Amino acid sequence: MSTTLIEYYLWIKSAHIISVICWMVGLFYLPRLFVYHVESSKIKSDQYNTFLTMEMNLLRYIMRPAMVSSWLFGVLLGLTPGIVDWSLYWPWVKLVSLGALTYYHFYLSITYKNFLNFNNVKTGRYFRILNEVPTILLIIIVLSVIIKPF
Repeated sequence: MSTTLIEYYLWIKSAHIISVICWMVGLFYLPRLFVYHVESSKIKSDQYNTFLTMEMNLLRYIMRPAMVSSWLFGVLLGLTPGIVDWSLYWPWVKLVSLGALTYYHFYLSITYKNFLNFNNVKTGRYFRILNEVPTILLIIIVLSVIIKPF
């Protein structure tokens, strides 16, 4: 298997980058939808239901497949011989940050379910602040992988 991973390394890396970009787009956009949802629609209105549809489609058809493929291709990259030196700190910093990003993804899914069940108690300001989390994690992940400061 390691020979195959080396042979297809650039394809796997490309698929990983594409998946991560798609996932990050969703992680940036969904909290913004939550801001608009909480600030501009009344519960059970047509507009409220439109936001629910948009959020569900983003989660189901873009974010979830992109997260799964990001993890899949990332694991394949991690298993490719000579790519990651696991004795250094940077891959572990990346993994912890990736775990936090995955937790954030699932937190957004739970938040969507709160809107779906008319249980949201968070404000637009809360979602604006929450929207900064993936940016911080993205910076940590990219610097860990590219610069390898640790």
